[in-house]
Amino acid sequence: MPPSASSAPRLAVVGNPGSRRIGLFQDAVRAAGLPRARTVSWLDVLGGDADFLPGETVRIDSPGEDLEVDHLLRGAGDPTRVEGSALWYARFTSAVRDVARAARSAGAFLLDGPGDIAVLFDKRLCHGVLDTAGVPVPASPTSGPGAPPVRGWADVRALMAEHRMPRVFVKPAHGSSASGVMAVETAGPGRIRASTSVERDPAGRLHNSLRVRRLTTEREVAAIVDALAPDGLHIERWLPKASQRGRVADLRVVVVGGRATHAVVRTSRSPMTNLHLGGERGDLDEVRAAVEIAGGSWGEALAVCEKAAALFPDTLCVGVDLLPATGWRRFAVGEVNAFGDLLPRLTGMPGSGAEGLDTYAAQVAAVLNRPRNHRVSATP
Repeated sequence: MPPSASSAPRLAVVGNPGSRRIGLFQDAVRAAGLPRARTVSWLDVLGGDADFLPGETVRIDSPGEDLEVDHLLRGAGDPTRVEGSALWYARFTSAVRDVARAARSAGAFLLDGPGDIAVLFDKRLCHGVLDTAGVPVPASPTSGPGAPPVRGWADVRALMAEHRMPRVFVKPAHGSSASGVMAVETAGPGRIRASTSVERDPAGRLHNSLRVRRLTTEREVAAIVDALAPDGLHIERWLPKASQRGRVADLRVVVVGGRATHAVVRTSRSPMTNLHLGGERGDLDEVRAAVEIAGGSWGEALAVCEKAAALFPDTLCVGVDLLPATGWRRFAVGEVNAFGDLLPRLTGMPGSGAEGLDTYAAQVAAVLNRPRNHRVSATP
């Protein structure tokens, strides 16, 4: 039975009102019989005009690709541009702290911790937190706050040689959705190839595209890495992954309120499995069967995701990228995503407590069951 209007929590969501995520969250709110959630625009937040109500529950959402918001965060007029992620990170995390301070001052409840978000949006810091806690992750020479800076391609080559990593992923420290990511493999001096969705225009500027392309010369690879290095780079060993029906596979596992509730298999013929880059949804039942046949445990695989999520206790929901090793017996965590819940038409796994609910409905249900005395610090 839905809660009465007087007892129902007031909900607010910070994001771009026209975004798909906001619409799905609003649908989940209505389906739960609650009043429509109030939307607070990122433009208002960045302009200092956002306010919150006492007792309100506040959910932070991705800034998305709004041109005006992107310009305010990165100073770029084109959301396809890859450069500028360090400025984006500094301004975005500052805005998140502003939201937290305003929410706490008003007596509102926050579902996303600003300190958590600051770590989740820095791949170097996030990797270090996971590694220190014993979560299995790919080896990395740039893990944690004390790692040496990567100033360009020469540093990448040196670190690959020093750590005996002939195959690595080179990632912008503050990127998302595979923006600027390169899968690099070497085989001796002068022999190199890389896969990436980055395009260089005639002026040398970098843009995201929806097509993964292959680079076969060191000059091409170096030009992109050198252009991205000022924003910060993270390097990880490229782990051989399991396959499903001849395509490499990994999983996005959504953890809500500490429980792994949703999982989608992502398969691809390229090293990047992101669905917007041509990846396809695979068969989760086949994955579970493959794990059990290999002598592994699907429950233990989900427990790895829950352990990773538990390291961000002030954030209700995260999306964990789970990397299955060849043979389907072992798993590692590639990344933990603050806004990794955009998985339309996907309902909760059996036994998850979110059966029949999409990722947003599961979060709304968790809000209704969450202790009302939960507070989140406004500072990292």
